[in-house]
Amino acid sequence: MAWRGQLSRNLKELRILFCQTSPASSSARAFVERNYKDFKTLNPKFPFLIRECSGTRPQLWARYDMGVETGIQLEGLTEEQISNAIEDLVKLGATLKG
Repeated sequence: MAWRGQLSRNLKELRILFCQTSPASSSARAFVERNYKDFKTLNPKFPFLIRECSGTRPQLWARYDMGVETGIQLEGLTEEQISNAIEDLVKLGATLKG
């Protein structure tokens, strides 16, 4: 999982949005609870933003250089699939730099 240390090199910001109570957001909430500390330890100054809002569908947004953003709907994804989605966004950020 070396890619976790690449967040600040390949992304400008990562936002996870979800509802505090809805079943559709349960995997996103669990992912944040289990992984946030690790991400922040490896990328202490990186803006890894958590946005909780009642009724919000779970989603993930990555912002790259020049304001380019990519969003992914997280509803129905497992924690492992969410981790894989973030890894793919980090790899995409590496290709956008070239």
